[in-house]
Amino acid sequence: MQPTSRSPSRAQRITGRILQGLALLFFAFDGIAKLLMIEPVIEANRQLVFPESAIAGVGALLLVCSILYAIPRTALIGAVLLTGYLGGAVAIQLRAGNPLFSHTLFPVYMGLIVWAALYLADRRVRTLLALKSA
Repeated sequence: MQPTSRSPSRAQRITGRILQGLALLFFAFDGIAKLLMIEPVIEANRQLVFPESAIAGVGALLLVCSILYAIPRTALIGAVLLTGYLGGAVAIQLRAGNPLFSHTLFPVYMGLIVWAALYLADRRVRTLLALKSA
C-alpha cells in the first residue's frame, strides 16, 4: 500500500498547532525554571538524586530542543531530540521509584503530545508515519 501524503485539514492543522503550543509552553517553563535554578527545581532534583551542577545544562538542552521543535523547518528533528530527552526523564523517574502513572509516565504523555501535534499539522510527518489507509 502507498503511504498517505494527504494534506491535513484546517481543523487538524489548528489542533496540531494548539497541541504544539501547549507542549512548548510546558517545555519553556521547565527549561527556564532549570536555568534560573529556582528552589523547587533544586529540591525536586535532589529528590531524584540528580547533581545540582547539571540542572542548568539540562535546562539549556531542553530549551534548544524546544526551539528546534518550534521552528516548522526543524520541527521533526526537534521532536526526535525531545523524545530522547523525555526518555531520559522516564529513566530518571523509574530509578527514583516514583509513582508510575503520575510521575514516571508523564514524559511519555508529553512525547505523545509532541508527535500527535506534528502528525496533525505536518503532511511530511503524516507521510513518514503513514498509517494504513482505508
